[in-house]
Amino acid sequence: MTSTIDPLGPFPVGQYLDDLVRVVRSADDGRPAVVRTEHFRLRRAGRRIEVSHHLCPEQLDNGLTGVLIDELFAPGWLCGQDIFERVFTGLVRSTLPDPELAWNTFYTNTLAHLRDPRGAPPLIARIAPVYARLLRLVPAGRVLDLGSCFGFLPLLLAERPRTKVIASDIVAGTMRLLETVAAARAAPLETLVCDAARVPLPDRCADTVTVVHLLEHLDPTKGDAVLAEALRLARSKVIAAVPFEEVPDADYGHVRRFDLPALVELGERTGWRARVSTFHGGWLILDRPH
Repeated sequence: MTSTIDPLGPFPVGQYLDDLVRVVRSADDGRPAVVRTEHFRLRRAGRRIEVSHHLCPEQLDNGLTGVLIDELFAPGWLCGQDIFERVFTGLVRSTLPDPELAWNTFYTNTLAHLRDPRGAPPLIARIAPVYARLLRLVPAGRVLDLGSCFGFLPLLLAERPRTKVIASDIVAGTMRLLETVAAARAAPLETLVCDAARVPLPDRCADTVTVVHLLEHLDPTKGDAVLAEALRLARSKVIAAVPFEEVPDADYGHVRRFDLPALVELGERTGWRARVSTFHGGWLILDRPH
């Protein structure tokens, strides 16, 4: 049985090791490799995949997602969401010796780029306007974020006055990590491990529910269930954002394509007052009818 990913687990300094992957921070030792890229060297280490790198702490941010995809996953050298998450975790953990320092550096760098995307890695520069608009759209009050992943949006929201935030995700290790980082930053943030289609909270428990870049990862049936759950949980407003793509980007785990007509149809079926717009993708804003 393959082990689960523990972002804060104990590993030897300068490396990450699990059943499938070994990630090591080291200079190029000249050993034969399957492939060498700008940032990585890939080889087999027994039954494990070994990824070597020479990243420095200043490079620890969510832009690594794009770098990994461009250099190792899109060309087909590596594949699969599970392997991606293990290698990504390994890159962060092997760059600095202390796990909390490594992840706090990752969060600090990413949040700084989201606040000011000038000079940010391309992936963060693309998503930063989405976060900026969300911070303008989400009113003060109690906010529930579904499918939070690393939880950058909940952390940014939690910095605002008169805003209480619950971050939720199905991956327990990610929520434990977010909880640890939020505590280190003294951010007033709660976390909840759950399926976004079955949230163990009462009706109308949050003023606003956000569903940001989650629906494109779900088939229509599951996506409709998540949206219905958001409507159940929201006292006043649901805000959903999705990318617009000609073809769902499988490298990022996308399985569903959205356009304006699809969002209009989705909004009309809710019975709520719906507003649809485009801004770095598509937006569906739903207000509960009085």
